[in-house]
Amino acid sequence: MTHSVAIEEEITLFKKTIEAFAKKEIEPYYSQWEEDGIIPRSLWKKLGEAGFLCVDLPEQYGGLGAPLHFAMSIVDEFSRLGFSSVSGNLAVHSNIVAHYILNAGSEEQKTHYLPKMVSGDFIGAIAMTEPGAGSDLQGIKTTAVKNTSTGEYVINGSKTFISNGQNFDFVIVVAKTNQALPASKGTTLFIVDGDSKGLTKGKKLKKIGLHSADTSELFLEEVRADHRQILGELDNGFITLMRELPRERTTLAVGACGAMEGALELTIQYIHEREVFGKPLSQLQVIRHKIAEMTTEAKVNRAYVNQCLALLERNQLSTVDASIAKLSTTEAQGRIADGCLQLFGGYGYMEEYPISRAFTDARVQRIYGGTSEIMKEIISKDVLGK
Repeated sequence: MTHSVAIEEEITLFKKTIEAFAKKEIEPYYSQWEEDGIIPRSLWKKLGEAGFLCVDLPEQYGGLGAPLHFAMSIVDEFSRLGFSSVSGNLAVHSNIVAHYILNAGSEEQKTHYLPKMVSGDFIGAIAMTEPGAGSDLQGIKTTAVKNTSTGEYVINGSKTFISNGQNFDFVIVVAKTNQALPASKGTTLFIVDGDSKGLTKGKKLKKIGLHSADTSELFLEEVRADHRQILGELDNGFITLMRELPRERTTLAVGACGAMEGALELTIQYIHEREVFGKPLSQLQVIRHKIAEMTTEAKVNRAYVNQCLALLERNQLSTVDASIAKLSTTEAQGRIADGCLQLFGGYGYMEEYPISRAFTDARVQRIYGGTSEIMKEIISKDVLGK
């Protein structure tokens, strides 16, 4: 048996374990969580105990040292099963925040935060976006000014759209440390604990989808941070952000593929059962061709994302290729969620049918992690030059 076939079989088994966990620990409660607008902290502990958090971290920091594909399978499977709020917030914690610390953190930071992230005792978040600066990170206004007498940095500013914004135990804050330079050269990342004086978790934001994914504002007023809380190099935070973007965008693309396939599974089952004019919907040519189109789109996107994952695993994935994956998959997810909902007819518009949630949850995918418009700008610059 070849190495890749063995890994594929392991991933298939791993996905079955994830599905069994979801059926027991998520499915019976998910609708209530969506109503409440938050995932309980107890689920994070259960995810940690089941070994579903930060699986690709090295064993010395509590992880399993598993290949990248295993970490992505968790996001993939929760998305396929229709639990996108869990999938999205888990991805921020495990696939984004944990890797910022692993790749840019000091040994002290890694040993303090990572094992607790693996166990679910600590929930991580990242605060980049500001009310006045969305996809344009160059426009951030949050400042961290060094107090020359104490050596501490004093952070002031406000952030928004923070995933895990109510539940987080610590947050990576992007702040300007050198006002004389553009943000690309004068930005620093700080790890700020959730109970820090002057840090306020704002109200939980009401969204049209991903209701139980707690997304919040964040206010920083005279928050003090010492040099040990700097993540990476002083004034070089922008480079750290850019280095991690391919992983973030590929994670979003994987989630989009899972969600598309899940929506198609629901729809195929429904059109076999639903009868019109005395026969199943699945026997009408217009319906059959629509399913054929959407299945083709989902499979082609999956193939490209798998190619990107292979490059990411070897640390060879470019920002452009990750941007192509993010653009293509999330746009396709929107089309497929819409097309699938249409085949449910009026029932597709009812909240009791999971396809309605797949539709509303899909919409943000074209916005966060860099909008489709920003992706097009990155791709066109690469193709056409500046």
